[in-house]
Amino acid sequence: MLRLNEIKLPLNHPESALKDAILERLGIAADALLQFTVHKRSYDARKKAHIVLIYSVDLETTDDEGVLARNARDVHLMPSPDMAYKFVAHGVNRDGRQPRPVVIGMGPCGLFAALILAQMGLNPIVLERGKTVRERTKDTFGFWRKRALNPESNVQFGEGGAGTFSDGKLYSQIKDPRHLGRKVLTEFVKAGAPEEIMYVSKPHIGTFRLVKMVEAMREEIVALGGEIRFEQRVTDFDIEEKNGVRQVRGLLLASGERIATNHVVLAIGHSSRDTFYTLYERGVYVEAKPFSIGFRVEHPQSLIDTCRFGPNAGHPILGAADYKLVHHAKNGRAVYSFCMCPGGTVVAAASEPGRVVTNGMSQYSRAERNANSAIVVSIGPEDYPGGPLAGIEFQRRLEEAAFRLGGEDYNAPGQLMGDFVAGRPSTEFGAVIPSYKPGVHLTDLAQILPDYATEALREAFPAFDRQVRGYFKHDAVLTGLETRTSSPIRIKRRDDDLQSLNTRGLFPAGEGAGYAGGILSAGVDGIKVAEAVALSMADADNTSV
Repeated sequence: MLRLNEIKLPLNHPESALKDAILERLGIAADALLQFTVHKRSYDARKKAHIVLIYSVDLETTDDEGVLARNARDVHLMPSPDMAYKFVAHGVNRDGRQPRPVVIGMGPCGLFAALILAQMGLNPIVLERGKTVRERTKDTFGFWRKRALNPESNVQFGEGGAGTFSDGKLYSQIKDPRHLGRKVLTEFVKAGAPEEIMYVSKPHIGTFRLVKMVEAMREEIVALGGEIRFEQRVTDFDIEEKNGVRQVRGLLLASGERIATNHVVLAIGHSSRDTFYTLYERGVYVEAKPFSIGFRVEHPQSLIDTCRFGPNAGHPILGAADYKLVHHAKNGRAVYSFCMCPGGTVVAAASEPGRVVTNGMSQYSRAERNANSAIVVSIGPEDYPGGPLAGIEFQRRLEEAAFRLGGEDYNAPGQLMGDFVAGRPSTEFGAVIPSYKPGVHLTDLAQILPDYATEALREAFPAFDRQVRGYFKHDAVLTGLETRTSSPIRIKRRDDDLQSLNTRGLFPAGEGAGYAGGILSAGVDGIKVAEAVALSMADADNTSV
């Protein structure tokens, strides 16, 4: 098989054009091309009236070696890489001499860690503090409609994790030499995702499809011998220390039950604040890390479509347009867009009473009236001194201030973009109606954020207009507060075996541990950690023989 990259065709090309372009590039007759499949399809929209599709294809000819030799000067032609996933172990612990591995958390990272462990025959136990995905969906919609927050079942906690109530983006900028992202996408398609996620440049799924997919993956884990237990909150860790070596030996649950285990995957997500504190109190190495804070910003999706695609706005291949923005403010702060949701809604993402948090969500169709994105300011441990957990308390203070400013009923505080930049409170909405439920209370958002963040945002919004014409729109709506862009801590791990820096048997993983950001990268990290667990168990088996 060969891979041919950088095949450029007009947006509205006929179906036969791709095959014709392959034949022309390779200089071969039609009967010499045995088959081809699209590996990746993206687009170049820099010239809005003449948008170009860019293809990468995997193909087979009657003489691959000869074609490769004759086209040696074409840097975009090469042998297709082997992207098939290969398990690092199988049949480890078949006699059950070791306790079963435990995965804490069933977001994307925990889900893939459990799936890979189950596929390797290691019969994992999965502990999820929240409810099944359908039950948590009912609780989450209940919060949005009736202001009734369940701290254990919401946007952050429950089967599927925070990624379930998002745009379902499946792309990442991580380095992936082993093509583990391909394994993630393959399993998603197997669970019911559309085939197009395998080749479009920015694949997404949407919330409703994710629900069914998560359920299908859960069924496979159970069918392979895994055990999944919902509403099981871990309250403590049994850590044994001998000769200066710390080793996890078990977990304590809120129910009072103890589970014996020597291998724990910490896929706890970025909002498991109580677990962060418990780990720190038990001496597990934790350090503060940077994250970002800001607002959700809503514009008409039609404005973004027209700005990005011009006369091709609304084309079915292009779909709803997104954007990616960065501004380096004069005060040294970076301001950037995060988790952009075309045709989506702003959602209430609080997980603790008396606090307001926002996030963005889209369905697969991306058909809602508004586009929304977090616009956030980078901050670091120097902005919240006080130890490894100081970032958590910093987040909490901001979320409490947002709750008070919104009216103390889970309404979110909001402001028009023009008023925010001008430094005056907003009193009425314009043409852009916010999508956040329960509701938005107009006020002065400068009362929430630190002065340096407000200053940087006020500078950034007009600057973004140079990148997306019309972005600095007076009645675009800012909704506060976005604080959960990433975990405020890192549970540091060793590079060689992915175990905690100072506690054997603990495998920090995913967003909560500071090693992923988004569904795809979290899934990839779950696979890596599952492999590390399997290799550790294999070593233990070999040692005991």
